[in-house]
Amino acid sequence: MSTLVGQLIHSRAFSVLSQRIVYHTLFWALLLSAFTAWEMLDSGQPLRFALSNQIITVIIYAAVVYFNVLYLIPNYLAQKRFLTYFGLFVLVVLTVTPIKVVIYYFKFSHLPEAQGQLVHDMNWFFLPTFLIAGSSTLGKIVLDWVRHLREMQELETQTMQSELRFLKSQINPHFLFNTLNNLYALTLKKSDLAPEIVLKLSEMMRYMLYECNEKQVLLTKEVNYLQNYLDLEALRQGKSVEISFDINGRVSNQKIAPLMFIPFVENSFKHGLSHHISKGYVKIRLDVEEHTVRLEIENSKPESLPLQDHSRKSGGIGLVNVRRRLDLLYPGKYELRIKEAPMNYTIDLTLNLES
Repeated sequence: MSTLVGQLIHSRAFSVLSQRIVYHTLFWALLLSAFTAWEMLDSGQPLRFALSNQIITVIIYAAVVYFNVLYLIPNYLAQKRFLTYFGLFVLVVLTVTPIKVVIYYFKFSHLPEAQGQLVHDMNWFFLPTFLIAGSSTLGKIVLDWVRHLREMQELETQTMQSELRFLKSQINPHFLFNTLNNLYALTLKKSDLAPEIVLKLSEMMRYMLYECNEKQVLLTKEVNYLQNYLDLEALRQGKSVEISFDINGRVSNQKIAPLMFIPFVENSFKHGLSHHISKGYVKIRLDVEEHTVRLEIENSKPESLPLQDHSRKSGGIGLVNVRRRLDLLYPGKYELRIKEAPMNYTIDLTLNLES
């Protein structure tokens, strides 16, 4: 209970302190305290006298700062009218400083020596006013720069997430259509393996529709999805095709972006075994370590491919999308090598799974 109360108090305090009027007031209050303490230590003045002097100073400084931040910077500096801004900035300092001196002069009417010293040192009053106003300009520039960077990062993140959702929305139907085609081909043959096929397809659908909505999934689930896909392909292709899937290493709690391997595997069947090869093969090897995973795929291919129907645009998006997803999700943390030979096609993908 006490922990909950403490959290509520902390949250409420942070909410109040994060309001602009509150932290601005605290800043000027701290500055007033510092100036007052300095005058008391430097000249030995009593608290009441020193505090009244520094209240005037802080009010004047605050007026200069807010006039600079709220009017001069937005209307001149932000519009790249640098000479006009600098001229008005200097004019404000030259105007406000004598006003400050005049106010002090009348305040010290009962202290002739202080009035004389005030007139003698008037030129030195310009410097702190100039420094305070200049600091507000520098602070405004830095804060605007940081805010701009944060907005750009948020925009980039939103853009990347939108693009990833779009790419994934393309990938899921792509594999679903191919899997349904496999099931259709087997049902035409009135295969007794239909219940097993439906079960595997159900697992694949559940994975795609529910678990793939996460940014990362367990590698075990991705491997299981891959195995189900290969089992369906093995049933569809028959004994004339050699399909192997070897896993080396321990698949445990590693996490990976969903549907990262399937486009490569699907591509190996589409271009390697779908063009009337009498004896084809697809060999897949997965090497798993604690923070890295390596996928190697080799598939046979015919010496010459049949003419493609370029009017059909529903396929061929898998590899393009997975390359883009790799760039977005694993920037600088993956290596992809693709090699095409007259009789085979190989893919070698290494991923660094560390966050």
